[in-house]
Amino acid sequence: MIKNSFISFQEKKEENRGSIEFQVFSFTNKIRRLTSHLELHRKDYSSQRGLRKILGKRQRLLAYLSKKNRVRYKELINQLDIRESKNR
Repeated sequence: MIKNSFISFQEKKEENRGSIEFQVFSFTNKIRRLTSHLELHRKDYSSQRGLRKILGKRQRLLAYLSKKNRVRYKELINQLDIRESKNR
């Protein structure tokens, strides 16, 4: 299911891989993959560090997008099924 949505998103954005939406989407896929990996390997501290770094990058990109274009931010949040934090 995630792979199919990635393919459709990738076809739509293939010419613009540097866009914020594509970067957030690829970070989200990496986060989901690392999360499932860490459920099996709880003491893999290198992967935990990598996950925290990717989470920070995605958070900074989403903060930038929410400041620049709130409509695109809301669409991306809904498309990726990422919950918006309550303090924003």
